[in-house]
Amino acid sequence: MHSSTQLQEIIEKAIPQIEYPSHPANLYEPIRYIMSLGGKRIRPVMVLMASELFTTEVHKAIDVALAIETFHNFTLVHDDIMDNAPLRRGRQTVHEKWGNNNAILSGDVMMVESNKHLSKVDITVLKAVLDTFNATAQGVCEGQQLDMEFEQRSDVSIDEYLEMIRLKTAVLLGGAMKLGAIVGGANSVDAELLYNFGENLGVAFQLQDDILDVYGNPEKFGKQVGGDIIANKKTFLHLKTLALANENEKESLVSISDNKIDKINAVKQLYDKYEIKEKAALEMNKFLTKANFALDSLAVADEKKANFRELVQQILDREK
Repeated sequence: MHSSTQLQEIIEKAIPQIEYPSHPANLYEPIRYIMSLGGKRIRPVMVLMASELFTTEVHKAIDVALAIETFHNFTLVHDDIMDNAPLRRGRQTVHEKWGNNNAILSGDVMMVESNKHLSKVDITVLKAVLDTFNATAQGVCEGQQLDMEFEQRSDVSIDEYLEMIRLKTAVLLGGAMKLGAIVGGANSVDAELLYNFGENLGVAFQLQDDILDVYGNPEKFGKQVGGDIIANKKTFLHLKTLALANENEKESLVSISDNKIDKINAVKQLYDKYEIKEKAALEMNKFLTKANFALDSLAVADEKKANFRELVQQILDREK
């Protein structure tokens, strides 16, 4: 079996080989641009990892991996428009470089390109692949809609938040795993177990993001520490504190301050008072336990699961 690094290299070599029309340039050049910006390629790597559990022919899953990576980048193009984000991976976002209208249309075409990749899979698994991909893509859009709605609500519950991050973030990881399993020849039980592994890992990943936003090392985390606090974002930490705080504390939690450092420090004091970091870590570990249980239940040899256990460890080690 290939290592995760080797699988990432396979993806990196395959992406520049995707052929897009040259005309109209303002439609296809943004696609080439966003697809070339790099990243860890974790979702397409997960497709190949899952496939390799059941077949030695890793190339069988390449088109599905490219479909997942194209879809993921499509969501980033549209998310950046909605967030009015100026940068993506340290480079200009597509809408900043080509304008909103071009970015929307290029994103639309990326969804078409994803389906073109999927159409290349073996006919015997095509329906299962399309059904899984469509359910995954629809879930991601539902999650994004909920996330936007939560910005306007003051009564979001923790259960609602967990469902939102499951849809927005985790179902794509689960879908990537299941798609790889299907193309690799897994039975329906093992394909579903891999979906459960990916989905629970995805929720754990997002919960740790919530924790690291407040307590992480900015150089290692790669984001501004306290950004969620400044934006009054309804993360697990924020919602859990709201449920425990008194009225005065709730006011400081949701207040808007011109002094960002004071705001971050005041909210962190509340988090520390109610041991919110520890509570969030417990919640994250619940989902990691579910992910590990699904992995343990897979009917494949333990040595084949090494890459998956490494993936779980990477979640745990991100702040070190």
